[in-house]
Amino acid sequence: MELSAKQLAAILKGEIEGDETATVSTYSKIEEGKPGTISFLSNPKYEPYIYTTEASIVLVNKDFTPKEPVKATLIRVKDAYMALATLLKMAEESTKKVKKGTDKTARVSKSAKIGKDCYIGPFVYIGDNVIIGDNTQIYSHCAINDNAMIGKNTILYNSVVIYSNCQVGDNCIIHATTVIGADGFGFARDENGAYVKMPQNGNVIIGDNVEIGASTTIDRGSMGPTKIANGVKIDNQIQIAHNVEIGENTAMAACSGVAGSAKIGKNCIIAGNVGIVGHLEIADNSTIAAGSNVTKTIKEENGVWQGSPVMTLAKSRKLIAIYRNLPDIYQTVNDLEKQVKELTENLNALSK
Repeated sequence: MELSAKQLAAILKGEIEGDETATVSTYSKIEEGKPGTISFLSNPKYEPYIYTTEASIVLVNKDFTPKEPVKATLIRVKDAYMALATLLKMAEESTKKVKKGTDKTARVSKSAKIGKDCYIGPFVYIGDNVIIGDNTQIYSHCAINDNAMIGKNTILYNSVVIYSNCQVGDNCIIHATTVIGADGFGFARDENGAYVKMPQNGNVIIGDNVEIGASTTIDRGSMGPTKIANGVKIDNQIQIAHNVEIGENTAMAACSGVAGSAKIGKNCIIAGNVGIVGHLEIADNSTIAAGSNVTKTIKEENGVWQGSPVMTLAKSRKLIAIYRNLPDIYQTVNDLEKQVKELTENLNALSK
């Protein structure tokens, strides 16, 4: 679909700077921009490309001040990245084919309650007393086990497994091969040192507007639920252990792991490859930098934390600077030790 700068500005409530008749029909990265495409600039690192891009239209933040002439037509918006997301969502909805009906290879229990206009794909299994809301789409090879509940307008992509008694809210997206409600990692040792499995009798409760990436596992609680609140975004290949609680609108990047009974606050950002120890709490609006390990409770809200174990960003940066200078520091200390040794030997010689 082709749109002009004037039409796009109306959709995004933006201000045009340049040719309002410029048209685009697809998207491009700003560094790879071509005529007829729309791009965006939100990260200052990419600013040099706005002066060379061939994209016809570029979305920029309202406060962007160019340092050189810009060939492209600019549309100034409050948040260029969010504006791009709005356009991509529109494009997706205009081309997406909504599937309905139940494939003949699916196995659906007679006691299951399926809402209106749902899609149940090939080889899907839906167990006893399952409840699925209206307009939900369940793609091939998914398994929804007994007594599970799935809300309306939710999408489960291929091979997702929802264990018994677990709940998924409205408007959620769960990507392929993710498992919701597997047993938590709970074992006790008997008198012979052998591991004895502890029953995992809880479930998982996932709120509305949650998105969970591919190959992620969220374990059921040992007693009571594991809770994922409204608006949470969880990336690929993440482990959420039993009885963890994640607050509203928290986002967690790939390959992170949360141990049992940890509580993560609202509006937190957990970067990639972060480890979080069990039975601790992380305050609202906390940001944990990539590769960090959280080993103790974080009580201070709005903080940025980094390192292993985590510390404030300012302290972490100081330690990194010291670490980089360790070879020079070591050499200085070594030289001083030699000088002290020589002075001591000379003093001893003089005193004789």
